[in-house]
Amino acid sequence: MEYRYLGKSGLKVSALSFGSWVTFHDQIGEDVAYKCMKEAYDAGVNFFDNAEVYANGQSEILMGKVLKKTGWKRSDLVLSTKIFWGGEGPNDKGLSRKHIIEGTEAALKRMQVDYVDLIFCHRPDIHTPIEETVRAMNHIINQGKAFYWGTSEWTAQQIMEAYGIARREHLIPPLMEQPEYNMFRREKIEKEYLQLYNEVGLGTTIWSPLASGLLTGKYVDGIPEGSRLNLKGYEWLRDWILNEDGKKRNVKVKDLIPIAKEIGVTMPELAIAWCLKNTNVSTVITGASNADQVKQNMKALDAVEKLTVEVMERIEEILDNKPQLEWDHRV
Repeated sequence: MEYRYLGKSGLKVSALSFGSWVTFHDQIGEDVAYKCMKEAYDAGVNFFDNAEVYANGQSEILMGKVLKKTGWKRSDLVLSTKIFWGGEGPNDKGLSRKHIIEGTEAALKRMQVDYVDLIFCHRPDIHTPIEETVRAMNHIINQGKAFYWGTSEWTAQQIMEAYGIARREHLIPPLMEQPEYNMFRREKIEKEYLQLYNEVGLGTTIWSPLASGLLTGKYVDGIPEGSRLNLKGYEWLRDWILNEDGKKRNVKVKDLIPIAKEIGVTMPELAIAWCLKNTNVSTVITGASNADQVKQNMKALDAVEKLTVEVMERIEEILDNKPQLEWDHRV
């Protein structure tokens, strides 16, 4: 396993990490979750990601049970959760001081831990002043309930505002951002956040490296039986894959498959390794519904060296979606 610093912090996270979104409770139970997490841990994964909204809290409960069962040394792990959607009550959503503090307490109880290493603001909250959120996150860290805090799917401007407030008020600033990043979602990592990597030392814990399964190639010939696309609540994902743009993306996946075969890797390995090639990615969060998938995902580390300059150029030609950076009008 390779370990990377999370931004400019002294914390190291495994380049490949394991997340529970979609699968825990919704698709798998405790026995399979245990096998998946153990497979990941045995491969060197130290970062396990969760959120209060995943399976309405059941995902955190399931992960907590697995952690108790394994008996792994707590200091060897980097655990996270994300706060925003905690329930149906008027104060159970968002990033108010009330919900951040109460939501964190509830998440820790569900996971049966005293603290998480990382805590994320799961989305920006337009109804709560960013200063209120920054102060609440600072409080959580000062209370020892988390070590670092960050954001998920925030804009660069919002991150910079939070960072500026923290520095002005001598509070702890956000350390990391958790955006979606894959061959079809590139704008934030490759363009919008560019200034933040050096300016504030932003780390990134990217999710959906397989574009919700599209980059595995399993939808090339239609929707297989048992797919998450048939799960209640994932109609949006079904539409994203089956709409006209989704069909065009699927054509690109078909064109990528021969490259994967040529260099001796699977499509999932190719897609994950492609994300790992980006030096601004601190860790790639992977998911799985069985231990064999975890084992396969871990092989992506060995696939990185096979992505030579020439191979990357061929991939780029197929994708044809590289974000356009600012024009240099002096050239």
